[in-house]
Amino acid sequence: DVVINRSNQVWAADITYIRTIKGFCYLALLTDMYSRKIVGFDLSDSLELTGCVRALKKAMYHNKGLTNLTHHSDRGIQYCSNVYTNELKRKKIAISMTEENHCYENALAERVNGILKDELYLDQTFASVEEAKKATKNAIKLYNSKRLHLSLNYKTPNNVHQNAA
Repeated sequence: DVVINRSNQVWAADITYIRTIKGFCYLALLTDMYSRKIVGFDLSDSLELTGCVRALKKAMYHNKGLTNLTHHSDRGIQYCSNVYTNELKRKKIAISMTEENHCYENALAERVNGILKDELYLDQTFASVEEAKKATKNAIKLYNSKRLHLSLNYKTPNNVHQNAA
């Protein structure tokens, strides 16, 4: 029931998989709920905590002077871990989690996953982790800088994020 009216007020976190011929990689994403900008990401060959922490640290590094920020996620073990929650507490970032592990409670994060896979071709099977990383970086760059959003009055996430900061 929070009214989101500025960038870096609420970040939505989620993990999705990217397929390679040798198995899966896991894409940890942090998306600003106001601007829809992907503010942090990491592609890892493991579901371990380190990928989520790297994505969080990238997001914090690229968004200085954060105040009154809330981090919202599902109840994934990575987001509930002491290491992850302590990093949030250390930066005075409020922690919000879904009440039930249901996709509708983290709908924005799920929508971003779908756009990256359905529109920006991350749903394919990549030949290697390196190829998947290159494609992921390119897809996120296109998503943030080129993809127009109806919910943003046909602006890009980068444009809205920069002008609302």
